[in-house]
Amino acid sequence: MAASQASLLLQKQLRDLCKTPVDGFSAGLVDESNVFEWRVTIIGPPDTLYEGGFFNAIMSFPSNYPNSPPTVRFTSEMWHPNVYTDGKVCISILHPPGDDPSGYELASERWSPVHTVESIVLSIISMLSSPNDESPANVEAAKEWRERRDDFRKKVSRCVRKSQEML
Repeated sequence: MAASQASLLLQKQLRDLCKTPVDGFSAGLVDESNVFEWRVTIIGPPDTLYEGGFFNAIMSFPSNYPNSPPTVRFTSEMWHPNVYTDGKVCISILHPPGDDPSGYELASERWSPVHTVESIVLSIISMLSSPNDESPANVEAAKEWRERRDDFRKKVSRCVRKSQEML
């Protein structure tokens, strides 16, 4: 029952995005037979280090969506304090609903069923514009962001170039 409701909701969100595309990204299914796995391409936001890049990610939805958040993992190379080295995105709205066991995030900052594919991707675009180095997924990238900004810029530029070559 929950999986069929999730499936209907995801189909509707896909239709809405196809009818009314949103600036900054494109989204579609990895495989037409599986509405629970999406391929997303995020365009590096203007006036950021990621500008000009085309970053691919996979968004995987649980069968109880929207009660639980999807996971998002970049398949393009990404150097960012809030992206684990395996590409998994770490932002508050993708954390399970409720209180944060570590006490860092407010429950209101975490996953809520009102989020959509659009709001998730827009949050990731915002993350690219404003890294949170206080609670990093990639400690080395966060350290470099804080202490060696030129080295950080060079690594991000390399990621942007690689993403352009993959087109």
